[in-house]
Amino acid sequence: MEFSQRLQPLQSNVFADMDRAKTLARAAGKNVIDLSLGSSDLPTAAHITDAIAHSLSDPKTHGYLLFNGTKSFREAAAIWYEQKFGISVNPETEVLPLIGSQEGTAHLPLAVLNPGDFALLLDPGYPSHAGGVYLAGGQIYPMPLLAENQFLPVFEDIPQAVLAQSKMMVLSYPHNPTTAIAPLAFFDKAVAFCREHRLVLVHDFPYVDLVFDDSGLEAAGSEENRKLMAPSIFEADRDKSVSIEFFTLSKSYNMGGFRVGYAIGNPEIIQALRQVKAAVDFNQYEGILNGAIAALTGPQDTVKTSVETFRKRRDTFVRALQNIGWQVPIPPATMYVWAKLPEPWARDSVKFCSELVQSTGVAASPGAGFGKSGEGYVRFALVESPEILAEAVRKIAEFFN
Repeated sequence: MEFSQRLQPLQSNVFADMDRAKTLARAAGKNVIDLSLGSSDLPTAAHITDAIAHSLSDPKTHGYLLFNGTKSFREAAAIWYEQKFGISVNPETEVLPLIGSQEGTAHLPLAVLNPGDFALLLDPGYPSHAGGVYLAGGQIYPMPLLAENQFLPVFEDIPQAVLAQSKMMVLSYPHNPTTAIAPLAFFDKAVAFCREHRLVLVHDFPYVDLVFDDSGLEAAGSEENRKLMAPSIFEADRDKSVSIEFFTLSKSYNMGGFRVGYAIGNPEIIQALRQVKAAVDFNQYEGILNGAIAALTGPQDTVKTSVETFRKRRDTFVRALQNIGWQVPIPPATMYVWAKLPEPWARDSVKFCSELVQSTGVAASPGAGFGKSGEGYVRFALVESPEILAEAVRKIAEFFN
């Protein structure tokens, strides 16, 4: 049986590879501490689940949900953006509900790229960004993210021959996996660059609220929110000339399993993505959108609680690593620690992660799984309590010894 050649670049996946390694470790009797997957272990707030539960008894929510039926959710998303960033959003033409933001980032290349066109992607970056480009028949130009550049791409290094064939650029800050924050000045530069070269500018924005360090956020948001969030791409592209931004409720509201997010952006880009979406699916269950409305319009204290929880976990984990001699920088944002590997694993992150989980049961994600420039690093997800994170570091110390 023969399958499409477009599946060939999708043979390897960092999460699937680590899932197999974890399965082998469990089969060998190891108690796995899984820090390889960024799935929040914190509960969804009660007012959100109550809204979903209430919907279940309403038979009007049980049928197919088309675009016009999502109006209340789109209005809530528009208001949320307006209140958070001071950006005016039209819920009819500039908002599109998504089954998680990954649906949007994976499907958008089908609307933007012709076979052979280039997409400019962050390296390292989130794997689904590359997957969508491959499925669209596009080519990838990786923009290296280096520590000496604050893990920001250098646009001047992109070859002119590549730019001539490029149709889109994908950014994502706060960044997974490096945890870097991009200041508004960088977004100003990115928007100008994409306007000049006629590129669609895509910003994947799941970690808007998971920010611990405001050092790069001098111009982000309103005065009262400035230290609580990272800047939106639309603070640099206020008229939405070239940009689309994806938000998911998975991180801020601990709703990963509910698969709900949305896109906001240029009306033409939104319409193009909507056409692709219409060929693939309708929308998720209306009750989930009712829960999302409750999240966006209800009390936001649980968001602050989640941020403080991850801050405490970050501090515990980094301090413990430094105490065993592994000097890692303090992440300014996200729910991860991006750690440069010591010798003898500095050039083989996959080997390190495989041997670590096999020997100790501690599972992490190899940096190479996020791109060539991720080699030599490992990503830990802070999805366990401080006590378990400290235990994980004790096991890592035993592994080193």
